[in-house]
Amino acid sequence: MRLILVGCEYSGTSTLGYHISRWVNEALGDDFGFHDHWQIPHVGHPNIPEGKTHDEMIDDFLAGKGIDPSLTGHTDEENRLFLALSPRQKESFQRYHMEYHVADTFYEDPHHNQIGFHINEAVYAPRYYGYGGAGEYADRSWYARRVDADIMHKAPDSVLIHVKASADAIKARLKVNPHPFGLVQEDDVEGVLADFAQHFEWSWLRHKFEIDTTNATPEESLAEFVEKIQPHLIETDRQKIMYRRGQ
Repeated sequence: MRLILVGCEYSGTSTLGYHISRWVNEALGDDFGFHDHWQIPHVGHPNIPEGKTHDEMIDDFLAGKGIDPSLTGHTDEENRLFLALSPRQKESFQRYHMEYHVADTFYEDPHHNQIGFHINEAVYAPRYYGYGGAGEYADRSWYARRVDADIMHKAPDSVLIHVKASADAIKARLKVNPHPFGLVQEDDVEGVLADFAQHFEWSWLRHKFEIDTTNATPEESLAEFVEKIQPHLIETDRQKIMYRRGQ
């Protein structure tokens, strides 16, 4: 299974990703996770404290007792230093970051999953990072289609999932639980939502669907995912599910 979850900050992409990972582990018996490190400055893997596991960090977060692990990759000082980089430096880092994650070696694995990835860049770079606008070097709208083409060549079974919510829901979540070094501002929500919807439509990936989390619990969103992913499952995944059910 190769999934790319995209959507406005506070739409619930990371939370849904954790639930999907656990469903896959239970339904297929496979280890499963997401590369969820695309939103500047949160561009590193989770920092797992000594004496704790990544799964325990996820447990705490889902229970409302801890921070989202995807936001822990760097210290506050490291985040400030990254934000202080010039737009040119950030652009180079993110471009090489994306190129690395479409390397052939990743697609040799049965599962390769992203949260945000090239669609995040296409939406956020021109608006917040200071690079990647239309007609500029490494125009991120153009670059997103180039990454689409690369994915289609290497993994045409990849599924793009647009996780969305109403503007009012996003604004409410932003106020109740603001992310450390968060990106999306209240006045920008409508525009960011429109940009994600547009890039979802523009994407060349053939397998795609949407999940609206506005009034849904994480468990309800997972159930919607399980239903909607069925037509897109490859035969190997179907066989694993059938085998697990028969045990």
